[in-house]
Amino acid sequence: MKNRCWCQAGLSLFLFLLAACAANPNSAAAQQCSGDLSIAYSELDISKANGFDGTVNYVKAASLLTAAKVQEEFGRYPNCIEKVKRARAFIAKSKSG
Repeated sequence: MKNRCWCQAGLSLFLFLLAACAANPNSAAAQQCSGDLSIAYSELDISKANGFDGTVNYVKAASLLTAAKVQEEFGRYPNCIEKVKRARAFIAKSKSG
């Protein structure tokens, strides 16, 4: 019984360390995620939503940027990049109404 607990603990530690190594904050994807987030937040700050449809798109963009930031924090850089691209499309739509 004790050996099984130690094996499970060792396996859990190994998987934790493996996951931590997979999220390299110095990778090209991490840098792209961070840079794209900065640009999108700047665009969102200066965006002027036109009408109700523009406001809806603005809110969608803000929600996606929040989700992208969470993905960045967890090292899920490809997911972050994809969410930022979608958010920037909503930002563009919010300006045109």
